[in-house]
Amino acid sequence: MTAGGRWQIEVTRVTPAGGTTVQDHVALAEIELCGELIIAASAAAEDRLSLDRIDEVLLGR
Repeated sequence: MTAGGRWQIEVTRVTPAGGTTVQDHVALAEIELCGELIIAASAAAEDRLSLDRIDEVLLGR
């Protein structure tokens, strides 16, 4: 326990002990879509993307 009364745990491994990589394909697809939205938002002249523009980005139109 730390001085502030909270537990502190050090993460030493994020993959299974066998060394295989765990991939969640749904999560990876969602991350890619979020990235596409971020790119579109950063290139947009307006403050917010319209719903039509979001559909264009997510549906690849």
